Amino acid sequence: MSADSADFDMFVIGGGINGVGIARDAVGRGLTVGLAEMNDLASATSSSSTKLFHGGLRYLEYFEFGLVRKALIERETLLEAMPHISWPMRFVLPWHASMRFESDTPTSKLLSTVMPWMKGRRPSWLIRLGLFMYDHLGGRKFLPGTSTVDLRTDPAGAPLQDRFEKAYEYSDCWVEDSRLVVLNARDAAQRGARVLTRCRVTSAERGRGREGRLWRVHLAHEDGREETITARALVNAGGPWVANIIHGALRINSSEGIRLVRGSHIVTKKLFDHDKAYFFQGEDGRIIFAIPYETDFTLIGTTDREQQGEDPGKPKITDAERDYLLDFASNYFKRPVTAEDIVWTYSGVRPLYDDGAKSATAATRDYVLSLDENGAPLLNVFGGKITTYRRLAESAVEKLGHYFPGTGKNWTSGVALPGGDFPVDGVPNLIAKLQEQHPFLDDYRAGRLVRAYGTEAEKVMAGAKTEEDLGRSFGAYLSEREVRWLMEREFAMTAEDIVWRRTKLGLRMSADEIAALEAFMTEERARSIGAAAE
Repeated sequence: MSADSADFDMFVIGGGINGVGIARDAVGRGLTVGLAEMNDLASATSSSSTKLFHGGLRYLEYFEFGLVRKALIERETLLEAMPHISWPMRFVLPWHASMRFESDTPTSKLLSTVMPWMKGRRPSWLIRLGLFMYDHLGGRKFLPGTSTVDLRTDPAGAPLQDRFEKAYEYSDCWVEDSRLVVLNARDAAQRGARVLTRCRVTSAERGRGREGRLWRVHLAHEDGREETITARALVNAGGPWVANIIHGALRINSSEGIRLVRGSHIVTKKLFDHDKAYFFQGEDGRIIFAIPYETDFTLIGTTDREQQGEDPGKPKITDAERDYLLDFASNYFKRPVTAEDIVWTYSGVRPLYDDGAKSATAATRDYVLSLDENGAPLLNVFGGKITTYRRLAESAVEKLGHYFPGTGKNWTSGVALPGGDFPVDGVPNLIAKLQEQHPFLDDYRAGRLVRAYGTEAEKVMAGAKTEEDLGRSFGAYLSEREVRWLMEREFAMTAEDIVWRRTKLGLRMSADEIAALEAFMTEERARSIGAAAE
């Protein structure tokens, strides 16, 4: 479909998972699409999640059955499309009869009314009922169902305190969140979308007169260039800045708002030797996860704290949040988890739709799409979960569909992201093939490359017979060959983009190594700009 009177049919503000998901969906239906992200892709909320494709087991306590069902169905759809950056994971939920939970969820209130002697407790049968629903609400194609675990004999019980003798084990999926964003953006660009990073939307207004059905969008590039484009529809997927964009850049009065909730995580030295994750329940009614992370570490989180009066782009874990997570985990593990175990922390701000919930924990994680049709259409995207991003994108494009007659139908379900065109259980075969073609790769390096690039790992390594063929090494086996791939194919412009978003090699690299990488990338960018100007 061509845009006869506009540069784009649709222009998207925001390069987080919702923005790139919408751009990919729309361009795949034949629309002309542009997207602007003021920083790097996934530079805010979308790289700061707990990194799970999951239905949200605890949301059942809030009677969010529709949200949980939608997410559970989507879980395996996404797994098929990206088996390199997402994979099944088993979660161990320890239970003990003496555990008490002072929770104000609808479920706990109902339980306290019907059976007052159970006040403050989640009985074993209630947890099992919740897991039964979790197994069956969305159906399962690849993932095994819930089982009961004897922690006295199972390896999952070894790191835990002896008082935990019984657990339930259920399935969810891991996902590399920031790579998910980048691969959606890559796919959108390969299909014809114009993806602009380090490009801020300074203002936008609806046209007048003959241009009354168009948006004029003013852009400021990082290098100082300014540009104005026109679009038939505007999508505001600004995440934590969605309300700021409405009132600031667009100068529109709106009563709709968001609730900014900070989720903080700690990454520690490896706390256990198996590949299962833990689901821990706290006496305050909250839960946290302890998850195997990047081979040699453990990820623990998350918190739920209101982010008030602070820059949503620079959230930081507080001492209170850090201590909360340490104490929470130490209440389960035999060996207390201490501040000395922490190797990294990260925080993200979740832009939840303000539904008037009493607490941050209770606020809905579902998305809300608000269409403003007072002239050229504006779609504001509120909230959402990483697990339902593809469904959100479908809904967003469909909501604008009557402005674009002849737009293609839903298409993203089952369509692989770059590198994901192989079976869900095909990772071992890809690793073996990569090592056969490049014998100098050990198991860790070959596994990391396949988990990052899938079937494209061979393209990254093409022709390399020895270590030297990969060019300069920047530390942690990050090669010049891989850096160039990330700069040329995946929108990376700084060392931070690579070591904390495209990869997590910042956990293994020194400050000097990261500085050397930054210097190299700065030189390469300058050389590229000079060559383009000639």
